Amino acid sequence: MNKEEAQRRVDRMLAFREELAQLESEGLLSLTEEERRRLDTYHRGLQSELSRLFDIDVTGTEKQLSWGMRIVSLLGALAISAAIFFFFYRFWGLLATSAQVAILIAAPLLATIAADFAARRERSGYFTGILALVALTCFILDLSVIGRIFNIIPSQNAFLAWSAFALLLAYGYGLRLMLVAGMVCLLAFLAATVGTWSGCYWLSFGERPENFIVAGALLTLVPLIPHRRHPRFANSYRIFGLLTIFIAILILANWGHGSYLPWTTKAIEYGYQTAGFVLAAGVIALGIRRRWAGVTNLGATFFVLYLYTKFFDWWWDWLPKYQFFLLLGLVAIGLLLVLQRLRGARREVHP
Repeated sequence: MNKEEAQRRVDRMLAFREELAQLESEGLLSLTEEERRRLDTYHRGLQSELSRLFDIDVTGTEKQLSWGMRIVSLLGALAISAAIFFFFYRFWGLLATSAQVAILIAAPLLATIAADFAARRERSGYFTGILALVALTCFILDLSVIGRIFNIIPSQNAFLAWSAFALLLAYGYGLRLMLVAGMVCLLAFLAATVGTWSGCYWLSFGERPENFIVAGALLTLVPLIPHRRHPRFANSYRIFGLLTIFIAILILANWGHGSYLPWTTKAIEYGYQTAGFVLAAGVIALGIRRRWAGVTNLGATFFVLYLYTKFFDWWWDWLPKYQFFLLLGLVAIGLLLVLQRLRGARREVHP
């Protein structure tokens, strides 16, 4: 059992207690004093054991405090990383080359050792996350500054190195923030590499949104690899990859000049508009079928966004503004009714 499974187990126990209290208040179920005592003893013992092993939240108040701690730890990590960045550029010119190289090599190593030490001493992972982000910041500065010192030609391979380091920290300590950082760097590497295949300079990869469609598709396929130790990571890859594809399609649907396709601008835009609707509908269906709530919500969000974008193109210039927004509201109500029908149909199939 990992921390996520332990948290779900405690959440089920809390929901069970609430439902039991509701059933008792309605007179549908009644436990004897002996049964209630045995149940409470078992639940308290299991909650105490899981809390000791995984440092999970066993009350609603603890969950609220945990969210606050996550926000504070993120802000703290960003602040310390910024401090390190500006320290480098404030005093860097005063150091000899040998000292610069020694600091660059030692900084990420020491930060990683500190993160490992924190991971062994604390179960919550907050301090581990702070130190891991510091280590990643040092590593990024390491490659960047060493490249300048020794006049190394920059390339997209730096993104791959940064991604590998971030993903090692993510999988080593179960840090979702490091996973996001690793996916961002990997996305940049894949998009830049695809751009170079078409003859573009690697720094110009952002000018071609189709580079990100290919990169996002590759990220979406990563969950095909089993993630037994970190099962929640699979959904993160899926959501991040689809989000990248949807954004790239949205850009191309309104800016056909950025496409590789040898068609007219209007043809490219119409093609990607159609592809966006089809993909969003397919993602919604896939999410419902596989019970991936995040995938379903993402598909529905971009389906509505694509639809509203088309409405803007069609009617913004000639409809009075109040009629335009009234139309959007009516469409939203219509979509809500359709989704309610879909939900009702799912209930009949899976009661």
